[in-house]
Amino acid sequence: MEIIPAIDLINGQCVRLSAGDFSRQTTYDTDPVSVAQRFADAGLRRLHLVDLDGARAGHPINLSVLESIASKTALEIDAGGGIQTAEALAQVLQAGAAHATAGSLAVREPATVQAWLAQHGADTIFIGADFRGEYILVNAWADQSTLTLSGFIASYLSAGASTFICTDVSKDGLLQGPSLATYRQLVAEFPAARFVASGGVTTIADLEALAEAGMYGAIIGKALYEGTIVLPDLLPFL
Repeated sequence: MEIIPAIDLINGQCVRLSAGDFSRQTTYDTDPVSVAQRFADAGLRRLHLVDLDGARAGHPINLSVLESIASKTALEIDAGGGIQTAEALAQVLQAGAAHATAGSLAVREPATVQAWLAQHGADTIFIGADFRGEYILVNAWADQSTLTLSGFIASYLSAGASTFICTDVSKDGLLQGPSLATYRQLVAEFPAARFVASGGVTTIADLEALAEAGMYGAIIGKALYEGTIVLPDLLPFL
């Protein structure tokens, strides 16, 4: 299972939100490049980089941070947040992202994201399935769509997508454990998909359980910043 640390950006700084609430924000580090370098030095090879400013603005804001991390580390970066147009997609890829995650746009404009999948391939375009309960959330997690998590994934699998970053917003940043039952159900229902768990990962035991459930990857955010998981503990997964 891929271990993927997360850096969420607001005003160029590393932050974490609680349950997707922008009013419940904690700033952990003012230098995201040094944070990324620590991840790389620990042997991690992936990074989930979320431009929260971009998610709210509807276009990338923190491209310079992405570019700096890409140029100063060998991390394979998945960028998300504010990628709403072909121009924005080109910007994040040119800045050094290996993958781009389409979230709200994948709900609002499926034809656009399907065209990106056809042009760039499923190894470049990831699908962000942000959910609470059974339903997909959009607009920086502010609004609930009418799409179910299962239906959303089924539609994009048939459109050629393969990797889905599934974030349980109700658990994100709360250090209460991941949504194992939901993930087990998804793996059983869609065995061909590569699911990345996001939200709630708190302990090494959580990672072991996700690996046992058949997850392709797990994103770790607040646990690394609060110290409930420390980088040396991840060595057995690398």
